[in-house]
Amino acid sequence: MTIKKWLTLTALCIISAGTLAQTLVHNVTGYTMDNDGKLVTFSSLLIDDGRVIALNPDKNTTATTTIDGKGRIMLPGLIDAHGHLLGLGANLLEVNLREAQSARAAADEVAAYALGHRDQPWVIGRGWNQELWPDRAFPTAATLDEKVSDRPVWLTRVDGHAGWANTKALEIAGITADTPDPTGGQILRDADGNPTGVLIDNATALVERHIPQESSAQLKARLDAAGQHLLANGITAMHDAGISHAVYDFYMAQTLTGDMPIRVYAMLSATDPTLDAMLDNGIIRSNDDFLYIRSVKAYGDGALGSRGAALLAPYSDAPSQHGLLLTQPEDMDALFTNVLSQGFQLNYHAIGDKANRLALDAFERAFKHTDGQSLRNRIEHAQVIAPDDLMRFSSLKVLPSMQPTHATSDMNMAEDRLGSRRIKGAYAWKTLLESGIPLPLGSDFPVELANPFYGLHAAVTRQDRNNQPVEGWYPHEALTIEQAFKGFTLDAAYAAHMEDSLGGLTPGKWADFIMVDRDIFTIPAQDLWKTRVLATYVAGNKVFEAR
Repeated sequence: MTIKKWLTLTALCIISAGTLAQTLVHNVTGYTMDNDGKLVTFSSLLIDDGRVIALNPDKNTTATTTIDGKGRIMLPGLIDAHGHLLGLGANLLEVNLREAQSARAAADEVAAYALGHRDQPWVIGRGWNQELWPDRAFPTAATLDEKVSDRPVWLTRVDGHAGWANTKALEIAGITADTPDPTGGQILRDADGNPTGVLIDNATALVERHIPQESSAQLKARLDAAGQHLLANGITAMHDAGISHAVYDFYMAQTLTGDMPIRVYAMLSATDPTLDAMLDNGIIRSNDDFLYIRSVKAYGDGALGSRGAALLAPYSDAPSQHGLLLTQPEDMDALFTNVLSQGFQLNYHAIGDKANRLALDAFERAFKHTDGQSLRNRIEHAQVIAPDDLMRFSSLKVLPSMQPTHATSDMNMAEDRLGSRRIKGAYAWKTLLESGIPLPLGSDFPVELANPFYGLHAAVTRQDRNNQPVEGWYPHEALTIEQAFKGFTLDAAYAAHMEDSLGGLTPGKWADFIMVDRDIFTIPAQDLWKTRVLATYVAGNKVFEAR
């Protein structure tokens, strides 16, 4: 099917599915950002054909349907500006090791899952984090072998930048003491040079290329599970940070049949071998805004927890390591020029200060010979930034796309990795925002939990959900609740070129909204994370209700 034909069929599908009746939502305490980023309140809202047409409309409306808000708090549907939709779905359906307190506890969970899923040729899971274990040591294949040795096991670290394999998986991948480290990756080895079972960044591909490709049924199960989870948490739109050609085709098919559960702004993976073919298809935006494809996700470095983030100076707790570059500097100019010259936004993953500087330098060079500066290009994560580079985001108009819960999850190890001087340029939300650049916020689910109220809480308090540290972790970088709310609404929509339709409940935008159990603008900040979603609506239709 050609892209032109797909768009035509999508338009017909949407026209036939549209509703003409007006709906009045009343008896609410409503909050939204207006188009200038100012917080406004309302008590009623009028919807026509899925879009807002008026706030506080005249009582003499022609609405044929009413929704009684019962005095509850009403907010726009929240937008997660960086997540992994099908990764979340997989995490919900496969082995989830987020709560494992040790390598052995993780192996026990794997064994229990394997016992209940004997039909699966591979045991797949995600979520382990050695930094939360008593010994803080990377796990080994031997620990998994004690529990599952007859089938390959592959467990992705919580940040997605390392994997843990049993011996069977290493054998299938042909990984031995003689296997060289790939560019941008590392095979962890013991004192004798033998692989331990943990692979970092680009080395993970050595195993992952052998995992059977997901079927359409598996992708659908993951999409449905993730969609239900996000809607229950008040997220009605998300930015999918890196999709393959197979997922590109899958999303278009789901959009055509009206089966996308939430709105997706998808980033094409720069490492997909068919990237040029997808770029040649041009920008895709369905009429119902459930799918918008106009960006590319590129990969600069790894993550801080696995010491894969690329740093200008060595790690403070590992003086022989500088991290890993997943895209080599000599390849960056061609990539940036190719993407920007075709009118696609470029979103570059950079966590370490070296990766951030290389990305900013590459954007600066590319802008001199392309029209790409107007594309709202982004650096995804922008976690550790050299102080001299902080102001370059606003001068280059490159958006820092950040995830507040990364700071509260990383604070137990980040200063160990970086030292007291470099930490001052890390997780610098307030500094970046005050430089005059929008600050889209997200969670990076399933790396972090998807609940956006956890993100709002972390952004405002710089504390974990046990209210630690008491004064907040480097509290001068905390945001106000209005700034954080804007990051999950209007700024996130702006970062996706969708502020015309999403990010608020002003006239002309989709009537995506949620009812919650408390007023996030008046409660103590420490209680923000406790906010519970009571109901979620997309285009005026109820898609979730708490039981």
